[in-house]
Amino acid sequence: MHRRALLQSLFAVPALRALPRLTIKDVKIIPTSAGARYRWVFLKIITSEPGLYGIGTANNAFQTDAVITALEKHLKPWLIGKDPDQIEDLWQSSHLKTYWRNGPVNNNVLAAMDIALWDIKGKRANMPVYELLGGKVRDAVPCYDHISGRDAAEAAENVQKSWASGYRHIRVQFGNYGGGGFLPPGEGSRPEGARNEPAFDEELYVDTVTRNFEQVRAKVGFGPKLCHDVHSHLSGMNSAEFCRRLQPLQMFFVEDVLAPENLEWYQHIRKICTTPQAVGELFTHPYEYYPLISQRLIDFVRCRVCAIGGITPAKKLAHLCEVFGCKTAFQEGGDNDPVNQLAAYHVDISSPAFGIQEENHFPPSVYEVLPGTAEIRRGYLYGNGKPGLGIDINETLAAKYPIPPSATGNPYRLDRALDGSVVKP
Repeated sequence: MHRRALLQSLFAVPALRALPRLTIKDVKIIPTSAGARYRWVFLKIITSEPGLYGIGTANNAFQTDAVITALEKHLKPWLIGKDPDQIEDLWQSSHLKTYWRNGPVNNNVLAAMDIALWDIKGKRANMPVYELLGGKVRDAVPCYDHISGRDAAEAAENVQKSWASGYRHIRVQFGNYGGGGFLPPGEGSRPEGARNEPAFDEELYVDTVTRNFEQVRAKVGFGPKLCHDVHSHLSGMNSAEFCRRLQPLQMFFVEDVLAPENLEWYQHIRKICTTPQAVGELFTHPYEYYPLISQRLIDFVRCRVCAIGGITPAKKLAHLCEVFGCKTAFQEGGDNDPVNQLAAYHVDISSPAFGIQEENHFPPSVYEVLPGTAEIRRGYLYGNGKPGLGIDINETLAAKYPIPPSATGNPYRLDRALDGSVVKP
Protein backbone atom coordinates (compact mmCIF):
# COMPACT_ATOMS: atom_id res chain seq x y z
CA MET A 1 0.00 0.00 0.00
CA HIS A 2 2.86 2.32 0.81
CA ARG A 3 4.43 1.65 -2.60
CA ARG A 4 1.10 2.24 -4.42
CA ALA A 5 0.55 5.55 -2.62
CA LEU A 6 4.07 6.63 -3.53
CA LEU A 7 3.51 5.89 -7.23
CA GLN A 8 0.19 7.68 -7.23
CA SER A 9 1.79 10.76 -5.70
CA LEU A 10 4.57 10.76 -8.30
CA PHE A 11 2.17 10.68 -11.27
CA ALA A 12 -0.60 12.81 -9.83
CA VAL A 13 -1.65 15.82 -11.96
CA PRO A 14 -1.90 18.99 -9.87
CA ALA A 15 -5.35 20.56 -9.89
CA LEU A 16 -5.63 23.61 -12.13
CA ARG A 17 -7.14 26.67 -10.54
CA ALA A 18 -9.82 28.16 -12.72
CA LEU A 19 -9.61 31.90 -13.28
CA PRO A 20 -12.57 33.82 -11.89
CA ARG A 21 -15.26 34.66 -14.43
CA LEU A 22 -14.99 38.14 -15.90
CA THR A 23 -17.70 40.51 -17.02
CA ILE A 24 -17.53 43.74 -18.99
CA LYS A 25 -18.31 46.56 -16.58
CA ASP A 26 -17.93 49.60 -18.81
CA VAL A 27 -17.08 50.67 -22.35
CA LYS A 28 -15.45 53.99 -23.21
CA ILE A 29 -15.31 55.61 -26.64
CA ILE A 30 -12.20 57.81 -26.97
CA PRO A 31 -11.96 60.01 -30.09
CA THR A 32 -8.74 62.01 -30.56
CA SER A 33 -6.61 63.77 -33.13
CA ALA A 34 -3.51 62.77 -31.09
CA GLY A 35 -2.06 66.25 -31.50
CA ALA A 36 -1.87 65.92 -35.28
CA ARG A 37 -4.23 65.60 -38.24
CA TYR A 38 -5.78 62.29 -37.25
CA ARG A 39 -9.44 61.33 -36.79
CA TRP A 40 -8.96 58.32 -34.53
CA VAL A 41 -11.57 56.51 -32.45
CA PHE A 42 -10.45 54.09 -29.74
CA LEU A 43 -12.50 51.73 -27.60
CA LYS A 44 -11.63 50.89 -24.00
CA ILE A 45 -13.34 47.81 -22.58
CA ILE A 46 -13.18 47.72 -18.77
CA THR A 47 -13.66 44.41 -16.97
CA SER A 48 -14.77 43.37 -13.50
CA GLU A 49 -11.16 42.61 -12.56
CA PRO A 50 -9.65 45.80 -11.12
CA GLY A 51 -7.15 47.37 -13.52
CA LEU A 52 -7.87 44.92 -16.36
CA TYR A 53 -9.01 46.55 -19.61
CA GLY A 54 -8.36 46.35 -23.32
CA ILE A 55 -7.80 48.90 -26.10
CA GLY A 56 -9.27 48.59 -29.60
CA THR A 57 -9.53 50.82 -32.65
CA ALA A 58 -12.43 51.75 -34.93
CA ASN A 59 -10.36 53.80 -37.36
CA ASN A 60 -12.42 55.37 -40.14
CA ALA A 61 -11.21 58.79 -41.26
CA PHE A 62 -14.13 59.37 -43.62
CA GLN A 63 -17.11 58.24 -41.53
CA THR A 64 -15.79 59.04 -38.08
CA ASP A 65 -19.02 60.33 -36.56
CA ALA A 66 -20.98 57.33 -37.81
CA VAL A 67 -18.50 55.00 -36.10
CA ILE A 68 -18.64 56.95 -32.82
CA THR A 69 -22.43 56.82 -32.80
CA ALA A 70 -22.50 53.09 -33.60
CA LEU A 71 -20.08 52.36 -30.75
CA GLU A 72 -21.89 54.57 -28.23
CA LYS A 73 -25.51 53.80 -29.07
CA HIS A 74 -25.39 50.21 -30.32
CA LEU A 75 -22.28 48.33 -29.18
CA LYS A 76 -21.80 49.72 -25.67
CA PRO A 77 -25.24 48.90 -24.18
CA TRP A 78 -25.17 45.46 -25.79
CA LEU A 79 -21.64 44.63 -24.61
CA ILE A 80 -21.88 45.56 -20.92
CA GLY A 81 -22.35 42.47 -18.77
CA LYS A 82 -20.93 40.08 -21.37
CA ASP A 83 -17.99 37.72 -20.76
CA PRO A 84 -14.86 39.18 -22.45
CA ASP A 85 -13.21 35.75 -22.60
CA GLN A 86 -15.72 34.61 -25.25
CA ILE A 87 -14.06 36.42 -28.16
CA GLU A 88 -15.33 34.21 -30.98
CA ASP A 89 -18.89 34.12 -29.70
CA LEU A 90 -18.97 37.88 -29.15
CA TRP A 91 -17.54 38.48 -32.62
CA GLN A 92 -20.13 36.23 -34.29
CA SER A 93 -22.99 37.64 -32.24
CA SER A 94 -22.01 41.25 -32.87
CA HIS A 95 -21.51 40.52 -36.57
CA LEU A 96 -25.06 39.18 -36.84
CA LYS A 97 -26.92 41.45 -34.43
CA THR A 98 -27.01 44.29 -36.98
CA TYR A 99 -28.91 41.96 -39.39
CA TRP A 100 -27.25 43.70 -42.38
CA ARG A 101 -23.54 43.08 -42.11
CA ASN A 102 -20.07 43.45 -43.66
CA GLY A 103 -20.31 47.20 -44.16
CA PRO A 104 -17.32 49.42 -43.32
CA VAL A 105 -18.87 51.01 -40.20
CA ASN A 106 -20.07 47.65 -38.85
CA ASN A 107 -16.62 46.17 -39.42
CA ASN A 108 -14.93 49.08 -37.64
CA VAL A 109 -17.18 48.51 -34.63
CA LEU A 110 -16.44 44.78 -34.70
CA ALA A 111 -12.72 45.45 -34.92
CA ALA A 112 -12.70 47.85 -31.98
CA MET A 113 -14.40 45.25 -29.79
CA ASP A 114 -12.37 42.31 -31.09
CA ILE A 115 -8.95 43.94 -30.75
CA ALA A 116 -9.76 45.15 -27.22
CA LEU A 117 -10.87 41.63 -26.24
CA TRP A 118 -7.62 40.11 -27.52
CA ASP A 119 -5.75 42.78 -25.55
CA ILE A 120 -7.63 41.71 -22.40
CA LYS A 121 -7.00 38.03 -23.12
CA GLY A 122 -3.26 38.61 -23.48
CA LYS A 123 -3.04 40.71 -20.33
CA ARG A 124 -4.94 38.11 -18.34
CA ALA A 125 -2.66 35.35 -19.62
CA ASN A 126 0.39 37.59 -19.02
CA MET A 127 1.42 37.00 -22.64
CA PRO A 128 1.67 39.06 -25.82
CA VAL A 129 -1.23 38.37 -28.16
CA TYR A 130 1.08 36.67 -30.67
CA GLU A 131 1.78 33.94 -28.10
CA LEU A 132 -1.95 33.19 -27.96
CA LEU A 133 -1.99 33.00 -31.77
CA GLY A 134 0.69 30.30 -31.84
CA GLY A 135 3.88 32.18 -31.06
CA LYS A 136 6.49 33.90 -33.20
CA VAL A 137 7.52 32.42 -36.53
CA ARG A 138 9.89 35.34 -37.30
CA ASP A 139 12.09 37.64 -35.24
CA ALA A 140 10.52 40.90 -36.42
CA VAL A 141 8.08 42.13 -39.08
CA PRO A 142 9.66 43.50 -42.28
CA CYS A 143 7.95 46.59 -43.68
CA TYR A 144 7.99 48.36 -47.01
CA ASP A 145 8.93 52.01 -47.20
CA HIS A 146 7.07 54.78 -49.07
CA ILE A 147 8.96 57.06 -51.41
CA SER A 148 7.93 59.28 -54.29
CA GLY A 149 9.56 61.43 -56.93
CA ARG A 150 8.41 64.06 -59.37
CA ASP A 151 10.21 62.09 -62.08
CA ALA A 152 12.19 58.90 -62.49
CA ALA A 153 15.52 60.49 -61.53
CA GLU A 154 14.20 61.85 -58.22
CA ALA A 155 12.41 58.58 -57.47
CA ALA A 156 15.58 56.56 -58.10
CA GLU A 157 17.54 58.82 -55.77
CA ASN A 158 14.94 58.36 -53.03
CA VAL A 159 14.92 54.58 -53.53
CA GLN A 160 18.68 54.55 -52.97
CA LYS A 161 18.28 56.58 -49.76
CA SER A 162 15.60 54.21 -48.47
CA TRP A 163 17.75 51.18 -49.36
CA ALA A 164 20.68 52.70 -47.47
CA SER A 165 18.45 53.25 -44.40
CA GLY A 166 17.71 49.51 -44.17
CA TYR A 167 14.55 48.96 -46.19
CA ARG A 168 14.59 46.09 -48.69
CA HIS A 169 11.00 46.64 -49.89
CA ILE A 170 10.14 50.09 -51.24
CA ARG A 171 6.92 51.44 -52.70
CA VAL A 172 7.49 53.99 -55.45
CA GLN A 173 4.94 56.61 -56.53
CA PHE A 174 5.49 59.39 -59.04
CA GLY A 175 3.89 62.29 -57.23
CA ASN A 176 0.56 61.36 -55.64
CA TYR A 177 -1.82 58.50 -56.46
CA GLY A 178 -2.26 58.52 -60.22
CA GLY A 179 0.94 60.52 -60.53
CA GLY A 180 2.27 60.32 -64.05
CA GLY A 181 -1.24 60.09 -65.47
CA PHE A 182 -2.55 63.63 -65.07
CA LEU A 183 -2.96 66.34 -67.68
CA PRO A 184 -2.35 69.78 -66.14
CA PRO A 185 -5.28 72.23 -65.82
CA GLY A 186 -6.26 73.64 -69.19
CA GLU A 187 -4.52 70.94 -71.21
CA GLY A 188 -6.26 68.25 -73.26
CA SER A 189 -9.61 68.27 -75.02
CA ARG A 190 -12.08 69.29 -72.31
CA PRO A 191 -15.80 70.10 -72.37
CA GLU A 192 -16.93 73.71 -72.22
CA GLY A 193 -16.97 75.00 -68.66
CA ALA A 194 -14.75 72.12 -67.48
CA ARG A 195 -13.17 72.14 -64.02
CA ASN A 196 -9.85 73.93 -63.85
CA GLU A 197 -7.98 71.02 -62.27
CA PRO A 198 -5.66 68.16 -63.30
CA ALA A 199 -7.44 65.41 -65.26
CA PHE A 200 -6.54 61.73 -65.09
CA ASP A 201 -5.89 59.81 -68.32
CA GLU A 202 -5.47 56.02 -68.15
CA GLU A 203 -3.36 55.57 -71.28
CA LEU A 204 -1.03 58.39 -70.24
CA TYR A 205 -0.63 56.72 -66.84
CA VAL A 206 0.19 53.31 -68.33
CA ASP A 207 2.79 54.80 -70.67
CA THR A 208 4.41 57.27 -68.24
CA VAL A 209 4.60 55.11 -65.12
CA THR A 210 6.02 52.04 -66.87
CA ARG A 211 8.71 54.15 -68.60
CA ASN A 212 9.55 55.76 -65.25
CA PHE A 213 9.98 52.34 -63.63
CA GLU A 214 12.28 51.25 -66.44
CA GLN A 215 14.52 54.23 -65.67
CA VAL A 216 14.37 53.60 -61.91
CA ARG A 217 15.39 49.94 -62.35
CA ALA A 218 18.24 50.96 -64.67
CA LYS A 219 19.52 53.26 -61.92
CA VAL A 220 18.99 51.20 -58.73
CA GLY A 221 19.34 47.65 -60.08
CA PHE A 222 17.31 44.64 -58.97
CA GLY A 223 18.34 44.62 -55.29
CA PRO A 224 15.47 46.76 -53.96
CA LYS A 225 12.10 45.01 -54.06
CA LEU A 226 9.86 47.61 -55.67
CA CYS A 227 6.10 48.05 -55.22
CA HIS A 228 3.60 50.44 -56.74
CA ASP A 229 0.02 51.40 -55.82
CA VAL A 230 -2.33 52.10 -58.74
CA HIS A 231 -5.19 52.83 -56.31
CA SER A 232 -7.82 51.28 -58.56
CA HIS A 233 -7.38 53.95 -61.25
CA LEU A 234 -7.25 51.57 -64.23
CA SER A 235 -9.93 49.64 -66.09
CA GLY A 236 -9.80 46.20 -67.75
CA MET A 237 -7.38 46.07 -70.67
CA ASN A 238 -5.33 49.02 -69.45
CA SER A 239 -4.69 47.23 -66.16
CA ALA A 240 -3.58 44.11 -68.04
CA GLU A 241 -1.31 46.07 -70.35
CA PHE A 242 0.19 47.96 -67.39
CA CYS A 243 1.09 44.72 -65.60
CA ARG A 244 2.44 43.16 -68.81
CA ARG A 245 4.85 46.05 -69.35
CA LEU A 246 6.07 45.83 -65.75
CA GLN A 247 6.84 42.09 -65.86
CA PRO A 248 10.50 42.45 -66.97
CA LEU A 249 11.11 44.86 -64.07
CA GLN A 250 10.43 42.15 -61.43
CA MET A 251 8.13 44.14 -59.20
CA PHE A 252 7.57 42.80 -55.68
CA PHE A 253 3.92 43.63 -56.26
CA VAL A 254 1.55 46.04 -57.99
CA GLU A 255 -1.35 47.06 -55.79
CA ASP A 256 -5.02 47.47 -56.70
CA VAL A 257 -4.76 47.92 -60.45
CA LEU A 258 -8.54 47.40 -60.53
CA ALA A 259 -11.50 48.67 -58.54
CA PRO A 260 -13.41 46.10 -56.42
CA GLU A 261 -16.23 46.19 -58.97
CA ASN A 262 -13.96 44.72 -61.68
CA LEU A 263 -12.27 41.79 -59.96
CA GLU A 264 -12.94 39.30 -62.77
CA TRP A 265 -10.23 41.04 -64.82
CA TYR A 266 -7.58 39.48 -62.56
CA GLN A 267 -8.16 36.24 -64.47
CA HIS A 268 -7.05 37.96 -67.68
CA ILE A 269 -4.04 39.57 -66.00
CA ARG A 270 -2.93 36.17 -64.70
CA LYS A 271 -3.05 34.70 -68.21
CA ILE A 272 -0.73 37.26 -69.80
CA CYS A 273 1.91 38.07 -67.17
CA THR A 274 3.51 37.12 -63.86
CA THR A 275 3.60 40.58 -62.24
CA PRO A 276 2.55 39.88 -58.60
CA GLN A 277 -0.81 41.34 -57.59
CA ALA A 278 -1.64 42.86 -54.20
CA VAL A 279 -5.37 43.39 -53.73
CA GLY A 280 -7.93 44.36 -51.14
CA GLU A 281 -7.41 47.76 -49.50
CA LEU A 282 -11.08 48.57 -50.16
CA PHE A 283 -12.42 45.14 -49.25
CA THR A 284 -14.86 44.78 -46.37
CA HIS A 285 -16.69 41.56 -47.31
CA PRO A 286 -14.90 38.18 -47.09
CA TYR A 287 -16.39 36.96 -50.35
CA GLU A 288 -14.49 39.65 -52.21
CA TYR A 289 -11.13 38.06 -51.49
CA TYR A 290 -12.02 34.35 -51.04
CA PRO A 291 -12.38 33.62 -54.80
CA LEU A 292 -9.21 35.57 -55.62
CA ILE A 293 -7.22 33.57 -53.08
CA SER A 294 -8.71 30.14 -53.79
CA GLN A 295 -8.29 30.56 -57.56
CA ARG A 296 -4.71 31.80 -57.03
CA LEU A 297 -5.38 35.01 -58.96
CA ILE A 298 -3.54 37.28 -56.49
CA ASP A 299 -0.33 37.08 -54.49
CA PHE A 300 -0.92 39.43 -51.54
CA VAL A 301 -4.02 40.36 -49.54
CA ARG A 302 -3.96 44.07 -48.70
CA CYS A 303 -6.94 44.64 -46.36
CA ARG A 304 -6.74 46.71 -43.18
CA VAL A 305 -7.24 44.77 -39.94
CA CYS A 306 -9.67 47.27 -38.42
CA ALA A 307 -11.62 47.44 -41.72
CA ILE A 308 -12.38 43.70 -41.86
CA GLY A 309 -13.39 43.21 -38.22
CA GLY A 310 -10.22 42.79 -36.19
CA ILE A 311 -7.69 40.14 -35.24
CA THR A 312 -10.17 37.24 -35.31
CA PRO A 313 -10.98 37.48 -39.06
CA ALA A 314 -7.43 38.57 -39.91
CA LYS A 315 -6.00 35.37 -38.42
CA LYS A 316 -8.57 33.28 -40.31
CA LEU A 317 -7.66 35.10 -43.51
CA ALA A 318 -3.98 34.38 -42.88
CA HIS A 319 -4.81 30.67 -42.51
CA LEU A 320 -6.67 30.76 -45.83
CA CYS A 321 -3.72 32.45 -47.50
CA GLU A 322 -1.39 29.78 -46.13
CA VAL A 323 -3.51 26.98 -47.66
CA PHE A 324 -3.51 28.53 -51.15
CA GLY A 325 0.01 29.96 -51.23
CA CYS A 326 -1.03 33.60 -50.94
CA LYS A 327 0.62 36.14 -48.60
CA THR A 328 -0.65 38.88 -46.29
CA ALA A 329 0.39 42.50 -46.74
CA PHE A 330 -1.91 44.25 -44.28
CA GLN A 331 -2.66 47.88 -45.10
CA GLU A 332 -1.74 50.88 -42.98
CA GLY A 333 -1.87 54.24 -44.75
CA GLY A 334 -1.21 57.69 -43.35
CA ASP A 335 -4.58 57.95 -41.57
CA ASN A 336 -4.07 54.73 -39.61
CA ASP A 337 -3.28 54.40 -35.91
CA PRO A 338 -0.81 52.52 -33.66
CA VAL A 339 -3.43 50.14 -32.22
CA ASN A 340 -4.32 48.83 -35.68
CA GLN A 341 -0.61 48.65 -36.53
CA LEU A 342 0.00 46.45 -33.48
CA ALA A 343 -3.05 44.30 -34.21
CA ALA A 344 -1.54 43.60 -37.62
CA TYR A 345 1.89 43.04 -36.05
CA HIS A 346 0.63 40.27 -33.76
CA VAL A 347 -0.96 38.43 -36.70
CA ASP A 348 2.08 39.07 -38.91
CA ILE A 349 4.67 37.76 -36.52
CA SER A 350 2.72 34.57 -35.79
CA SER A 351 1.66 33.68 -39.36
CA PRO A 352 3.58 31.58 -41.92
CA ALA A 353 1.48 33.33 -44.60
CA PHE A 354 2.98 36.73 -43.86
CA GLY A 355 4.42 38.56 -46.85
CA ILE A 356 5.11 42.19 -45.92
CA GLN A 357 3.67 44.94 -43.70
CA GLU A 358 3.06 48.54 -44.74
CA GLU A 359 5.05 50.98 -42.64
CA ASN A 360 3.53 53.88 -40.74
CA HIS A 361 5.44 56.53 -38.82
CA PHE A 362 3.92 58.81 -36.17
CA PRO A 363 4.81 62.24 -34.73
CA PRO A 364 6.08 62.54 -31.13
CA SER A 365 2.65 63.49 -29.74
CA VAL A 366 1.30 60.04 -30.70
CA TYR A 367 3.90 58.26 -28.57
CA GLU A 368 2.72 60.36 -25.61
CA VAL A 369 -0.98 59.70 -26.18
CA LEU A 370 -0.40 56.01 -26.95
CA PRO A 371 2.57 54.72 -24.92
CA GLY A 372 3.80 51.39 -26.23
CA THR A 373 3.40 52.36 -29.90
CA ALA A 374 5.50 50.00 -32.01
CA GLU A 375 8.82 51.13 -33.49
CA ILE A 376 10.31 50.69 -36.96
CA ARG A 377 14.08 50.29 -37.08
CA ARG A 378 15.96 49.69 -40.33
CA GLY A 379 12.92 48.39 -42.12
CA TYR A 380 11.56 46.14 -39.34
CA LEU A 381 8.54 46.66 -37.08
CA TYR A 382 9.07 45.79 -33.41
CA GLY A 383 6.51 45.42 -30.63
CA ASN A 384 7.63 45.62 -27.01
CA GLY A 385 6.75 42.07 -25.91
CA LYS A 386 4.43 43.24 -23.12
CA PRO A 387 1.23 41.33 -22.35
CA GLY A 388 -1.73 41.94 -24.64
CA LEU A 389 -1.15 44.28 -27.55
CA GLY A 390 1.56 46.09 -25.59
CA ILE A 391 -0.03 49.53 -25.95
CA ASP A 392 -2.02 51.85 -23.67
CA ILE A 393 -3.85 55.15 -24.03
CA ASN A 394 -3.44 58.31 -21.96
CA GLU A 395 -7.05 59.44 -21.79
CA THR A 396 -6.18 62.84 -20.31
CA LEU A 397 -3.85 63.67 -23.18
CA ALA A 398 -6.23 62.19 -25.75
CA ALA A 399 -8.97 64.51 -24.51
CA LYS A 400 -6.68 67.52 -25.01
CA TYR A 401 -6.61 66.73 -28.72
CA PRO A 402 -10.25 66.57 -29.88
CA ILE A 403 -11.10 65.72 -33.45
CA PRO A 404 -11.84 68.99 -35.23
CA PRO A 405 -15.28 69.28 -36.85
CA SER A 406 -15.46 69.20 -40.62
CA ALA A 407 -17.92 71.45 -42.44
CA THR A 408 -17.62 69.26 -45.55
CA GLY A 409 -18.01 65.90 -43.80
CA ASN A 410 -14.33 65.05 -44.40
CA PRO A 411 -14.82 63.19 -47.70
CA TYR A 412 -12.11 61.21 -49.47
CA ARG A 413 -10.56 63.32 -52.25
CA LEU A 414 -11.54 62.07 -55.70
CA ASP A 415 -9.81 62.47 -59.06
CA ARG A 416 -11.66 63.22 -62.29
CA ALA A 417 -11.17 62.43 -65.98
CA LEU A 418 -11.04 64.95 -68.85
CA ASP A 419 -14.81 64.83 -69.29
CA GLY A 420 -15.35 65.59 -65.59
CA SER A 421 -16.39 62.09 -64.51
CA VAL A 422 -15.18 60.64 -61.21
CA VAL A 423 -12.23 58.22 -61.34
CA LYS A 424 -12.36 55.23 -59.01
CA PRO A 425 -11.67 54.39 -56.16
